[in-house]
Amino acid sequence: MVDIFDEVSDDLRSERAVRLLRRYGGLALAAAVLVVLAVAAQQAWTWHQARRDDAAAAAFLKIGQQMDSPGAAAPSNDQSLATAAQYAGFAKTAPAGYRDLAALRAAGLYAAGGQTGTAAGLWNTVAADASADPLLRDLANLLWAQHELGVAPDADVAARLAPLSASQNPFHGLAQETQALLFVRQGKIDQAKGLFTQIAADPGAPDGVRNRANGLLAKLNG
Repeated sequence: MVDIFDEVSDDLRSERAVRLLRRYGGLALAAAVLVVLAVAAQQAWTWHQARRDDAAAAAFLKIGQQMDSPGAAAPSNDQSLATAAQYAGFAKTAPAGYRDLAALRAAGLYAAGGQTGTAAGLWNTVAADASADPLLRDLANLLWAQHELGVAPDADVAARLAPLSASQNPFHGLAQETQALLFVRQGKIDQAKGLFTQIAADPGAPDGVRNRANGLLAKLNG
């Protein structure tokens, strides 16, 4: 008798299992499929990004290959501007990191070629890009301030330099040097001398910046 009840109980459990499977099996299968698809999509996106970044790196390096090769002759003004245009064009479709690097490289070449307005526009673009690396944004602001000193309003230059002059900023030595030059331009010689003295004694400032600070300080002390 016990065996019969056991068989009946097993049959009932089997029926319940079948009913549950029919009721929820489709949902479970769909969930499993979604998990598999999500994992596959993530892997595909990672692969796509890797290929995209590799292609961007190759394209970025190719643009400046001739100019940057060891022993290459200094490019003519026309060559520099042509290369700048290539970098600027590449920046329009490149991934974020390479887009900003290309824009900065193009700006430098435009500035060297005398097209300072175009260069300033590119520096401003990188500086205003909230998705750009903060270090590249700071560099764009510094380069803009260095090249716009004496061109843009002094207040605008000082505003760009202020956050870069903090001691924890990696560009603080260069930013303070530009600020000191702004003081000289404004006739604030004592403030300029004080800042040059600070730079000259700053172990965190690049050697070249400290040396220039000492030289300019000596001239101001005349």
